[in-house]
Amino acid sequence: MKAKIPESNVELECVRGDITKQENIQAIVNAANANLTHGGGVAGAINKAAGPHLAKESEKLAPIKPGQAVVTKGYELSNDYVIHCLGPIYGKDKPEDEILKQCYKNALDKAEELEIESIAFPAISTGVFKYPIQEASRVSIKAIKEKAPELKKVKTIRFVLWGWEDFDEYKKAVRRVIA
Repeated sequence: MKAKIPESNVELECVRGDITKQENIQAIVNAANANLTHGGGVAGAINKAAGPHLAKESEKLAPIKPGQAVVTKGYELSNDYVIHCLGPIYGKDKPEDEILKQCYKNALDKAEELEIESIAFPAISTGVFKYPIQEASRVSIKAIKEKAPELKKVKTIRFVLWGWEDFDEYKKAVRRVIA
């Protein structure tokens, strides 16, 4: 699914797939933990695909706070960069929606600084951090819509969703927020 974001030069895409296999994207986003350790979920998959140098570079940037974004090289990934964001733990980090919005906006700020034209996001905080997918999809698409008019370099923002339920919720959120 593709949608042009109003009042911007940005195209938003939603695809179902593996975030580590986004060959035509300059930067992918990692749903990180505070210590930037890469055990399971999205972080584990990215770490495995990127190779051991990613973990070495990441540990020098830790710890990070909820909403913060930091950047490493992509190493063995086909992407130039990995932007690591710490999303909120649902029910603990307050206000969850504002922190989640900051993840997306801070990642896009990093992309702009590095003159990145294309970026792919997972559904941040919806795994072990338990953010409900319906709410997270709405918050994240709204954050992208708010930030898009400011973007000068970023032209493509892709959400890469692993499961069908997540993919369906993001498609619905795009229709509600963008259309």
